[in-house]
Amino acid sequence: GFVAGVILRERVASFERMLWRACRGNVFLRQAQIEEPLEDPATGEQVYKSVFIIFFQGEQLKLRVKKICEGFRATMYPCPEAPVDRREMAMGVKTRLDDLSTVLSQTQDHRHRVLVSAARNLRGWMLKVWKIKAIYHSLNMFNIDTIQNGLIAECWIPVADLETVQLALRRGTEKSGSLPAILNRLSCVEAPPTFHRTNKFTKAFQALIDSYGIASYREINPAVFTIITFPFLFAIMFGDLGHGLIMALFGGWMVWKEKPLAAKKTDNEIWNIFFGGRYIILLMGAFSMYTGIIYNDVFSKALNLFGSSWHVPFDAETIKNNNEIMLDPKSLDQYAGFPYPVGIDPIWQLATNKINFFNSYKMKISIIFGIVHMMFGITLSLWNHRFFSRRINIFCEFIPQVIFMSCLFVYLVLLVIIKWVNYGAGEDVPTVLSPGCAPSILITFIDMILMKGYATTDPDDPCSPYMYDGQFYVQRILLAIALVCVPWMLIAKPYFMHRANKQRAMIGTTGLEGGIDESTGETSTMPVQPAEDHDMSEVMIHQGIHTIEFVLGSVSHTASYLRLWALSLAHAQLSEVLWSMVLRIGLSTPGTTGGFAMYFIFAAWASLTVAILVLMEGLSAFLHTLRLHWVEFQSKFYEGAGYAFLPFSFEAILEANENAVAEQK
Repeated sequence: GFVAGVILRERVASFERMLWRACRGNVFLRQAQIEEPLEDPATGEQVYKSVFIIFFQGEQLKLRVKKICEGFRATMYPCPEAPVDRREMAMGVKTRLDDLSTVLSQTQDHRHRVLVSAARNLRGWMLKVWKIKAIYHSLNMFNIDTIQNGLIAECWIPVADLETVQLALRRGTEKSGSLPAILNRLSCVEAPPTFHRTNKFTKAFQALIDSYGIASYREINPAVFTIITFPFLFAIMFGDLGHGLIMALFGGWMVWKEKPLAAKKTDNEIWNIFFGGRYIILLMGAFSMYTGIIYNDVFSKALNLFGSSWHVPFDAETIKNNNEIMLDPKSLDQYAGFPYPVGIDPIWQLATNKINFFNSYKMKISIIFGIVHMMFGITLSLWNHRFFSRRINIFCEFIPQVIFMSCLFVYLVLLVIIKWVNYGAGEDVPTVLSPGCAPSILITFIDMILMKGYATTDPDDPCSPYMYDGQFYVQRILLAIALVCVPWMLIAKPYFMHRANKQRAMIGTTGLEGGIDESTGETSTMPVQPAEDHDMSEVMIHQGIHTIEFVLGSVSHTASYLRLWALSLAHAQLSEVLWSMVLRIGLSTPGTTGGFAMYFIFAAWASLTVAILVLMEGLSAFLHTLRLHWVEFQSKFYEGAGYAFLPFSFEAILEANENAVAEQK
């Protein structure tokens, strides 16, 4: 007889040796490898097997062979002895295989149709699941009223949306047929969240402010003013008509293609930042074009649109033999007597002393805009104090701060303006008002702080160290007033709070919880909740830190605005270096070679301009502008101690879930 079956390929050698030893060579084994892998019915893995047939004689060997096959986990199959029966079995097996193949193919097609149909509805199902999950999550925060068989919850609602919410509750009641929903306004001592309504234009500016800190409830919002001040201060540092045009075109393109670009969801974080701030980029580019016109700077070159007010009264030989030609504004032969109509005269781009001129000009306007910016921030604090009825802060903080800044730094701005107006060149200008006699504003301000100088001047000296009569006494008076403001800010508020605590303690036994309101300074006898006494040591420490921070900060913050001057000069010099060391080579190369080389040199110059002067310098100016707003401006009035209003929004919930799914992918 014989036995046929299949066995794992790696067990064939040991299987053959075991048959030889157990049957003492009285069996005949033939095996062949199956080329295609087979699926293991137990594990489902793909394995390689061999088919075998064993011939033997006698029932005893038959039992031994079957036991060995079972021991090696070989699968045995019946095989008829007659050839006709074997052919019929082979045909039957083939028929069954064909039937199974047909069933598998039809099953796979049906499964594909079912999955395709489910894929069409998969997103809708996911949206429903996310919405239902969010609804039940919110319902879990409700309290159950077992008596009325309803749910009770407390929530924050914008006052402007009360009618909208009531209409939504009414529609929900009508559709569900349940008990009518009741919405009542409650009074509480908890500070409400802060909610600013924004649109696609103001959203990015509000995000800049919220990155510093969420505004306290009903606190004045700096984002409204940041819409103008942020791109303007940026433009002072980035002032170039050409570079500003590139930035404005990029921002304008993103605004123009806003809808199709917003529809393309992407995980590129850098692109999302650029697209989210597209309106900021557009305004920064537009303001930079304006300051570029004022600086008369286009890729480090000037535009001579109206004709220069200067002309050179020298012949070509004189100019060739002299590296520097000094122009004298007093001479009507050189200066026309009237300035360039818009911005800076283009002659300064060719002057060898233009760095000295731009240094003086940009440094002074940086100080002027910085002090105006800080004074505006201090003025905004008045609105906060008035709205929150903090009258003691008005008299003990706002007023001395304004007086201190005015006596020192606003006076510094006035000195700059007086120097610009009074001193100049001309044939009819007296010696004392000539440019050579103009006193240094920095030295004058330092002498004022250190109380140096004399009331009278040397009559033999044609130049006076003072810009106007009585300047010595005016500066002494202003300095004295500024010094008085320091103890005013340090002591006044703790004193009034201490007196209010004493009066509250004196009348606390009358049954009326009244006293001196520390915020208004007025007496109140209305029955109110007893106020907590202030620890005067903590109040003194806090007020001392606040005073020192303001006094020292007024100096450091004013100096911090000099970054407007520094970055503006650096940007202009980098632009000039890039022009002279790259593009100028192509422009100065003659012949056909120059035209061919210009193609590649211009590409290199344009690439470096965009990469360095627009992207890197733009990012640097953006960060410095952000610091000026966060530290120098907002510290004057903005607390940022609130928390954001997070309403129940399907749009926000779905967006958060879609972002989570995208991150998992």
